[in-house]
Amino acid sequence: MHGHRPRTPETEHSRRWFMNKALLAGGVAAMATMTGCSSNSSGTADTAASSGAPGGMPSGMPSGGPGGGAGGMGPGASEVTYADFVGVTTDGKVVDDLYAIHSTDVSTDKVVKAAQAFLDGLTSKERKASVFEVDDDEWLAWSNVDGYQREGARMGDLTEKQRDLGYALLGAALSADGLTRTRNIMKLNAFLGDYSGGGRDTLTEGAYFFTFMGTPSTTQPWGFQYEGHHVAINYFVLGDQVVMTPTFMGSEPTSATYQGEKITLFTKETTAGLTLLRSLTDAQRKKVISSETKAGDNLKAGAGQDNVKLAHQGLIASGFTTAQKDSLLDLVRVYVGNLADGHAEVRMREVEDHLDDTYFSWIGETEDSSAFYYRVHSPVVLIEYDAQSPLAYGNKDSGGGGGMGGPGGTPTQQHIHTIIRTPNGGDYGVDLLKLHLENDH
Repeated sequence: MHGHRPRTPETEHSRRWFMNKALLAGGVAAMATMTGCSSNSSGTADTAASSGAPGGMPSGMPSGGPGGGAGGMGPGASEVTYADFVGVTTDGKVVDDLYAIHSTDVSTDKVVKAAQAFLDGLTSKERKASVFEVDDDEWLAWSNVDGYQREGARMGDLTEKQRDLGYALLGAALSADGLTRTRNIMKLNAFLGDYSGGGRDTLTEGAYFFTFMGTPSTTQPWGFQYEGHHVAINYFVLGDQVVMTPTFMGSEPTSATYQGEKITLFTKETTAGLTLLRSLTDAQRKKVISSETKAGDNLKAGAGQDNVKLAHQGLIASGFTTAQKDSLLDLVRVYVGNLADGHAEVRMREVEDHLDDTYFSWIGETEDSSAFYYRVHSPVVLIEYDAQSPLAYGNKDSGGGGGMGGPGGTPTQQHIHTIIRTPNGGDYGVDLLKLHLENDH
């Protein structure tokens, strides 16, 4: 054991739910500046009710709060335990034999050393609070909500030297683009805090947390999680294999000037989606676009949706031209490219092996400035991009700082959520860990 407090899945699940319900239950006033996150506007109240959420949802909240909307305000009642994890499937049945333990010939030495250095830089109390078992439920207890109660080492509470070691770990795990994107999400979170009147420690650059599952090793399974408002990076390591899903990245706003620096996020994700769509023929587009009318939140596989059943939608890529397939791969590469370059290429080969079984779907209009949703879905990758309605930014007319938007509002590119997952048991490296335990122990 690694010294964290003993707990059972049932007690931890209940504690998390009630604590986060309390954090989120401040109603409209609190939500106005709290989240920058919404839940699926089409039926999430029913989802929360049917999931058995204790006590129901506060009437002043957007639907699908900690009770678990499809978009994912936070895990809550829809959160599953590690032991009950299945992963994203089309029908509840996992496709077998998709993943295998093998050598990638891409070293993980740098990330192992960086993780060890960060942990060695923590105090014994900080370390005890940050290290869990490799198969702990903590993996699944992440959220994109700013007010969610988190475990681990909080960046804003660390010394500058400790924070630098944390950023060095992210730099070893992520690509240069991935690190910049993560840091810019943190900066725009702080911008939102200033915009909303300040004084909220969750809307700062420091409100991000590291937790570790297992002990950094070049041979034994381990991983880490970096999490806070609008970013959650789950990074599993086994030998020289890496799984960096689910990774959630979002922002509200997506473009602003913070401390003299102009920051604009999700341009690549937006452009790559439009490029693929515009490469399609009219006949293909009719199969890809299910509706030109977009809801305030269309995300399906967000926080708390680890076992979501998601049928394929749209058009399968087996009929794409070579140029269209290249555009599809370019789109996937934007998301996979948050991972350090060598491991990103390993991941892209996996995606390419299943390219003909990959579906592309779209909701919304198709202009450069349109708010739209798209999904890429194959047996080994799920990507969602969702331009959502504003919650805390751009609603000053409603009074006070950010004002209160919600999933019923008009979506805009100033509030975007994205997620990438590894379906069929691959998230968090669960399938690889099972194979490791079966074969090596």
